[in-house]
This record gives sequence, C-alpha cells and structure tokens, in this order.
Amino acid sequence: MAVPGARPTTRRARQPGPGESPDSSSLAEAVEVYRRTYTTVLRSTGETRLRVLEASHRAMHSSLHPLADSAAPDLGAFLYAIRRLPDAVFGAELVVMGQSIEIFQRRGFAGIEGQTEIGAPGRRRRWYDDGKGTLAVLISSASDVDDLVPTLVAFQIEWNKLRDVLRGTTQRDTVPADLATTCGGSEGDWARLEEVWGTSFAARLEQVRRRHLSLRLRMLGGTQVGYARVTRRWWQQVTGMMRSEGLLGRPVYFVSSNSHSLGNLVTGLARRHQDELVAFVERDGTDELRDELRAFREGRAEGNWDNFLYFAARTRQRGARSEAERTAARREEREAGLIAVSSRTALDVAAQVIALDRLNPSALDERLGPVAHDALRSSQAVIVNVDYPLGLAAYNILREVAETAAELRGVYVLGKAATLNADVGDVMISGVIHDEHSGSTFWLDNAFRVSDIAPYLRFGSGLDNQRAVTVKGTFLQNRGYLDFYHREAFSVVEMEAGPYCCAMYEMSEAARYPMGEPVNFSRLPVDFGVIHYASDTPYTQARTLGARGLSYFGMDSTYASSVAILRRILRLEGALTDDVQPLDVAIGDDGGAMPSVAPA
Repeated sequence: MAVPGARPTTRRARQPGPGESPDSSSLAEAVEVYRRTYTTVLRSTGETRLRVLEASHRAMHSSLHPLADSAAPDLGAFLYAIRRLPDAVFGAELVVMGQSIEIFQRRGFAGIEGQTEIGAPGRRRRWYDDGKGTLAVLISSASDVDDLVPTLVAFQIEWNKLRDVLRGTTQRDTVPADLATTCGGSEGDWARLEEVWGTSFAARLEQVRRRHLSLRLRMLGGTQVGYARVTRRWWQQVTGMMRSEGLLGRPVYFVSSNSHSLGNLVTGLARRHQDELVAFVERDGTDELRDELRAFREGRAEGNWDNFLYFAARTRQRGARSEAERTAARREEREAGLIAVSSRTALDVAAQVIALDRLNPSALDERLGPVAHDALRSSQAVIVNVDYPLGLAAYNILREVAETAAELRGVYVLGKAATLNADVGDVMISGVIHDEHSGSTFWLDNAFRVSDIAPYLRFGSGLDNQRAVTVKGTFLQNRGYLDFYHREAFSVVEMEAGPYCCAMYEMSEAARYPMGEPVNFSRLPVDFGVIHYASDTPYTQARTLGARGLSYFGMDSTYASSVAILRRILRLEGALTDDVQPLDVAIGDDGGAMPSVAPA
C-alpha cells in the first residue's frame, strides 16, 4: 500500500511508511497477499476448493470479519455475506463466474440461458441456479471478483463455525436468546438473522447443522476486453433508447447516484399519490414510518414531508407488484419526463434519462426552486443517471459515456461510504481522492461545498474539505490498514470515486490514467463533483447497511445531496434564479412539513 500522494519507487519489498508500525505494515501487506492469492488461483481453467483461500482470508484480519480466526461465530460478517448472496447458495456446491451468457455456453454451461435469474438483497448481480448445486454469476469488472470471492469465503468460514456450535444444541433450539447463550454471539445478531431468514429460520439452522460447507469456485474469462464489451453492450441499450426519443445528440450531464432520488425530485409523482402512500403506511408501514406519520400530523416531525413520501413510495415499490402495476408506473414516469432503461447484461446497473425540456416545472420538488420556466423548457440538456456501479465498473461506464456523448457538460458522483470520523447519515465532500487501483491521488476542485447541502440536511452533518480513499473491496480492509489512512487524514472509505477520477483524467489528458502519481484536477473540461453519505463506521464493525438497509432517516442525506446536484445542473443551464431564497430554506424550522392538503 503506497503512501497517498507519494511517487513510489518500487512495489517490491516495501518498508513501513510514515506513521506506520511494522505491525500495521504487515497487516496492510496481508490484504495484498490475500488478493494475489485468489487472483492467481482463479487463473486456473479448473475448479478450486474455496477452502484454499481460508488461511489467507483469516490472516488478513478484515475489519468486516474480525472473528474470522476465532472459533466463535462472527454473526456480523455472516449477516453481511448472506445479504449479498442469493438464497440458492444454501444448496450450492459450485460457483462459476463469467462475463456473459455466451462464455458460459462456450464453456459447457449451455443451460444457463433457460434458467430463471435470481438475485440478492444487498448487491446487484445476476445469478442463475441450475437446481443441481451449480450457481452461475455474471461479473462486470474485476471489482466484482474482489467483492464476491471474500464474501463467499467469509460465508463458508462462518457457516462451518456455526455448524460446529449448533451441533451442541437441540434441534428445537431456535430462540435468539438461547442461541446466544449456547452458541455465542449477541442476542441482537441472532434476532437479526431470524429476521433475515423469516419463517425459514429453523430450517436454515438445521441445514447448517447437518452440512459441512465446501464450495468450489471457477472463473470463465475475466479479461479486460470482456469487461469493456459488457459495458459497451450495456451503454448501447441506453443510447438506443435515446436515439428513438430524439435525444442522442444532446448535451449530457452524467450522474452516478441511485434509481430513486433524482426521479422523485423531478417527476412529482409521490405528491400526486400521497393519499395512496399515506394509506399504505397506515396499513402496511413499519412502526418507524407510522410513528413518523403521527409526528407529522402532530406538528413535531423534524424531517421533510416529501422525503417521507419518497421513502414510503420506495417501500411500497419493493413489495409485490403486478406486471400491470409496474407497466403503469413506468408509463407515468415517462409522461413526467423520466425514461427508465433496465439492464439486460452482466452490468446490472439501471439507468434513467431525463430531458430537462420535458419536465413539468410545477411538479419539481420545492427544494429545486426557484426555477425559470422558460429557461428549463429551452434547455437541450439531458441527465443520464446510473444506479451507482461497483468499483472498476465506474471507470468502464464513464469512459464509454465520454467516448460517445455529443457533449459532456458535467459529471456528478453521489455514493455511499464508510466514515472514520463522522456518523452514519452525515454528508462528506472530498477535495482529495486516493485510488488504490491505480495508486494515484487526485486533488480536485469539488463542484460542491457544505453550503450546497446544509439547507436541506435535517438530521446529519455536512463535512467538506475531506479526503477519500477508494478501496478494492469491503472485506479487503483491516484495522492497521484503516489506521494508516486515518493518520494520513483520509477519513472517507468508498469504492467508486477513484475509478471515476481515472476516467476523468483520460477525458482531459492525452494519456491513459497514471499509476502511483499525484494528479491536479484544478482545471477540467467538464464540471465535476463528488459527494458521499456515510453508511458505515468500520471502526465499530457497523452493520447499518450490512445487516439491513439505510432507514427512513438515512434518506435525509441522500436527498439533500441529490437536491444539490440537480440545483447545480439547473444553475449551469440558466434555469435556476438566485434572486429569490430557495423555498426549503425560507420555510424555516418546519421545512418540508406536511401540507394541509395531506390526509389527516
């Protein structure tokens, strides 16, 4: 691990860097040893027993898997893994990774095309189960490998540890408190595991009790050309739609965020359906949502009413919906100016195309105002929003977009990150980004400041002038590794900003992105901004997103950041007037309070 910003002389026989002890240096090296181990093993054309990677996984002392080398179960790591793997993994014996359906067919897995696609709640990835013990998974970049392999290893280690402790219990022992007493772990972790498995909790425990897990792993392909081909096929779906809509030659603002925030802010559909959403919360909402609805009605809510509606809509959409309902929702979005493009490739990244001149100014979220209607309708700009990709897929996507867009006017990144100095829900804006993939450190004039976020942030804090490090994987970190970066004032730990910076470099220079060099991004050909919201605190093995998902209160930071991005775009297009105070700021303490027209 090179010192951020330094120009390394060699990558061999590295000595401890400034502020490092030999122990932290060796721990950092253990991460690289682990990664080199599975990278070289996967070069084999045959199958590899996953157990050969367990020793190096344990030796890494991952901050996400601190009890890997202990006989005690690490339910936090186990929960993290099962949320990122499909349920079919419980019956799997072989996991095969490949870049396309075609490569599976060429290598003897011809039946994959007819199999039903499955997924996991915590990671977008296309899986296929043949029902006979073989799981096939499509990968879109080397970061998928860095994410998937340690997750599988952690899953297997903890499965077998749980098997050992469960064999000392009775088959009827399924009470979280009793399991914590007899098997170890906290009662809360067992309760979360029961929540994840639901009615299958007892059956899953018995399955673990009876089977020693010994997965096999195989890689098909995994070349850089293959990853580029996957990305091009994905982008052709987006450009094909833009061509059919007459939008292909327009200027583009590229946004990497999520599939709900920008859409909610510009379509006004949540407000239009607020009666239905309130009824849904009353009927099927969580206790948290019902309590918040009651707080709005009683005038004591601190949050924003639109954010509440957005979260209710998101919760409702995740439930069972008929094909007719999904078709009607897509049609309604299109009529409001947003066109969704789903992916059919290994790159499972949804995209949205928003033509500014097709938006209804009166439907925009009030926080985006005041908007000059004539300027909005005369703008030819198009926003292309992608549901943030994982790691190196970000480089491939932005590189592909930049190559084909008629004019790229802005690139804005909104992503999740772990924080070493803030709290979950805080918003962090960095001026320095160190990329572990390239070893380069990028110094940028970020398009955003805290003042762009603060007026819309209700629960968290805004921190600018931060430093971010782009890591290779969530498991590929340990305490010594994090301590090193913390001592160097790098407090934001994430996975996409570095690859985006590498693509930005190639848009502004006549060379490929550099390796191990400091890079000055003070003058770029397009507007560039990076925002992160804190989703994890690795020093405490946080499980905010690992075990569940970001709560309703986590929407606060997401939407404050999304408002800032859209206001930036509107201002650059001359559609935002600054002579009137933004509505959300002018409201004051009741900002976003429930209007009188809402159901009581």
